[in-house]
Amino acid sequence: MTPTRAATNLGADEVFSALADPTRWRLLNLLATQGEGTATTLAEVMPVSRVAVTKHLAVLDRAGLVRGRRRGREVRYVVRPERLEATARWLAGVASEWEMRLSAIKRIAETG
Repeated sequence: MTPTRAATNLGADEVFSALADPTRWRLLNLLATQGEGTATTLAEVMPVSRVAVTKHLAVLDRAGLVRGRRRGREVRYVVRPERLEATARWLAGVASEWEMRLSAIKRIAETG
């Protein structure tokens, strides 16, 4: 694996870890649908407390998936699509590498 691929993979690890939790996945989807939200407004439609939503939003923020902006007493969160796009590009690269490997194996099997 090249250094660039390894460095990109480290970012993907954070994204996958953050999204592995169903509550965080749902929060990210809610923010993507609504455009923005606060811990209070998100907790109103989630089966967890506002404190739990805040903790989950902090994990998503550390992974670069959401950004919080203070507006008065509230923090409004929005999705940061660039991190998801970077992870999707990394996955596409991995898929492409595997496709090339599988094609090579198929050629060897067919000629052998």
